[in-house]
Amino acid sequence: MMLRELDLSPWIVRLLAFGWGCLWGSFLNVVILRVPRGMSVVRPPSHCPACGAPIHAWDNIPIVSFLVLRGRARCCRARISPKYLVVEVLGGVLSLAVAEHVLSTLADSTPVLHAAAVFLAEAALGLALLAAAFIDAEHMFLPDAITLGGTAFGLATPALRDLGWSDVFAGAALGFAGVWLPFVFLYPKLRGRAGMGMGDAKLVMLAGAWFGIPGAAFALFAGALQATAVALVLLVVRGKIDEPEAVRIERELLEQAAAEGDAEARRELEDDPVGQPPGDGFLAARLPFGPFLCLATIEWMLVGDRVRAIAWP
Repeated sequence: MMLRELDLSPWIVRLLAFGWGCLWGSFLNVVILRVPRGMSVVRPPSHCPACGAPIHAWDNIPIVSFLVLRGRARCCRARISPKYLVVEVLGGVLSLAVAEHVLSTLADSTPVLHAAAVFLAEAALGLALLAAAFIDAEHMFLPDAITLGGTAFGLATPALRDLGWSDVFAGAALGFAGVWLPFVFLYPKLRGRAGMGMGDAKLVMLAGAWFGIPGAAFALFAGALQATAVALVLLVVRGKIDEPEAVRIERELLEQAAAEGDAEARRELEDDPVGQPPGDGFLAARLPFGPFLCLATIEWMLVGDRVRAIAWP
């Protein structure tokens, strides 16, 4: 069956895509909460973070349950962070945007199964990047399960994006090297502190594995441009850029453990770019870069074909 033979209203497709993204957005909340803490994302089942009571299925419906419960847990009336609602809504909006992109770029003669495969792959990428962005914004940590797993998936599926093997492997290699060499390897030798982390290099590698050299270049430069804009706004509004609170707390716990003789904690403080408090000044400010790389990669996924048409007519 071809797309032109699909007897479904576009609004039904949009509704299904939005609902699909919201469902996975609910799961992303579990990923965002548990992965940085080294916890399983499947066990134990969903439970109230305040009192530990199990969350019933009818209280775990994306968006609806939060609104019905008015942002309070049914079991103990503890406040539920609005972040849960935001992630679910963003998951739905992102999935809807992917569906619109797929339907607007694929020809009517495209087999439905191929179109579905493209949608599922791009939705999976977008949702994974959404989780990575929230994790890095809070912990300045990008999970290998997302960066390396996403890279492997991108390298295995170039045909879904009309790319060749050379495109994705060159994109991944140059994307990684373009961050690792100047910012992870050379910058600390020149400045005495890390410029970017290995997670950022892996994230640009992921962009290259999915979209080739142009995608990796766009992710890096558009991400840097948007990060700079946000940093300037924060400086104007707040007068400073604070590092994430969770990073400060985690460092203090490591410092305490190291003071008590924990050699592993001491090594982690020495090796981790955020193992030392941030210095003074704009250039020393500690703003997570991962969310901007994720955003730029999603932007390229959705509008990269138009950008290429303008840049390389």
